[in-house]
Amino acid sequence: YPSGHLAILVVREKKQLICVVQEDKLINAKIQAVFKSSGRSTCYYPNGSVWINMTIQGGQYLDQGGNRVRRWTWPNSIVSPEPHAPLKPIFISLNRHVGVRILRQDKIIVSFLARGQQAKFNMGTKVEVSDVSRLPPWPQLSEDELLHLAFKVSILRLFDRLHGCLNFPSNEQRDKIKPPAYLITQTLKILQLCTTSDISDELRSSISAIVNI
Repeated sequence: YPSGHLAILVVREKKQLICVVQEDKLINAKIQAVFKSSGRSTCYYPNGSVWINMTIQGGQYLDQGGNRVRRWTWPNSIVSPEPHAPLKPIFISLNRHVGVRILRQDKIIVSFLARGQQAKFNMGTKVEVSDVSRLPPWPQLSEDELLHLAFKVSILRLFDRLHGCLNFPSNEQRDKIKPPAYLITQTLKILQLCTTSDISDELRSSISAIVNI
């Protein structure tokens, strides 16, 4: 930065490059973004909240409250269970001097501008998906999103039970009826998301109890 503080640091860790953007401070400078050549990258708001999170499958753009604004998948993520949502070019300013332009998977430009001079770093990567089992998990969901999904499935299961009570008054018949396949699939998916998301064991147990009511 013009102040003399370190703005961008690019290091090599084993076989990948890591680009770290710091705020304009000498002491206790917060990290504003981390880009990895492996395809995983995260940008942060000044308050520390996640702004953009990307993996080799795609990414998501969040507001400062943690609510998802948009979500996209890269063209090569044909094995993703989610509907394909193409990327619309994104440009954000991390601060007065550092900007990030996301144009495609292999063109993610981190630019630094000061005193009439500019430096650019392309931290994009092109990852060919050849083995489904090797894919990393989708960008982690927030605690509120996981709870929302859990309560939604729980309510649907309760409605299904109520429907069963009306159609089969006999307890013996009703107990033999299993939930619909789509509810079982959604329950398993939520439990899987809990194991891959960075949440507390207490919340993980609570969500498990909610979806298995």
